[in-house]
Amino acid sequence: MSTPPPINACSILLLAGGRGQRMGGRDKGLVLWHEQPLIAWLHDLVRPLSDDLIISCNRNNAQYAAYADQIVADDDNDFQGPLAGIRAGLKVARHTHMLVLPCDAPMLDQKLLTDLMALAGDAPAVVRQGQYLEPLFSVIPGQLSNQLENAWLAGERSPQRWLRSLDPRTLDCLDQDPRLANINTPELLDTPTIKQYRGN
Repeated sequence: MSTPPPINACSILLLAGGRGQRMGGRDKGLVLWHEQPLIAWLHDLVRPLSDDLIISCNRNNAQYAAYADQIVADDDNDFQGPLAGIRAGLKVARHTHMLVLPCDAPMLDQKLLTDLMALAGDAPAVVRQGQYLEPLFSVIPGQLSNQLENAWLAGERSPQRWLRSLDPRTLDCLDQDPRLANINTPELLDTPTIKQYRGN
């Protein structure tokens, strides 16, 4: 097994390019939670970990640019899902691996990220809860960009199915691990901040 790269040699992709349907069409990454946009929580967590912070967004580019080193967008305008953002991120990532995270998981902590990164090598590493892979919490080798491009052109749009086909290494987390909670509906915006899961 190859030696994983140090986490500070990893590009980081924050996915913020969805329709926001469960948020009533609002741009989820810019929705305020405890007085900060959701994207700011992720930015504050990962900014010390990489000099190549990429945000995938399909609107409000100027607002997101304040939190990123690079901005990418889907090739198409019809919101084809998170695999489109991963594809765009891999094309511009400057490091050998790319850590992928959603913009709406503000309770992540650095321990989970470093544990996930420690699994990375020639194969992807991905969080698993039970038998279900969580592909939006993953580390993808940059060398897989061409493989993803071929899968995309063949019609693949499922990040989980694509990653599963690559026999990824997995980081097992509890089914109700609060660090992985997605703040993706208006009702969840009032969830209390769980400070211990931010390393505070």
